[in-house]
Amino acid sequence: MCNYKDTTVGIKRIDFSVKRGFIAFFLTDGREVLTPVGMFPEIKKLNRSQRENYMIMDDQYFSFDALSKIFSVKDILAF
Repeated sequence: MCNYKDTTVGIKRIDFSVKRGFIAFFLTDGREVLTPVGMFPEIKKLNRSQRENYMIMDDQYFSFDALSKIFSVKDILAF
């Protein structure tokens, strides 16, 4: 788990349908973080089907079947 500002936090779920043009990250501490898709150019290039094929690893990292890049919970909280 990521220790960020005295909080242990991980990723529970990712959703692209909450708000158009945004990625919603549902975190283990109960927060929902909305991040513009444009902040992740690699993800922005994915089509709807490819975005649905994501994986969360150890609550800390996420990636997509169509990408070789692995993103971190720290990438989300950095914005």
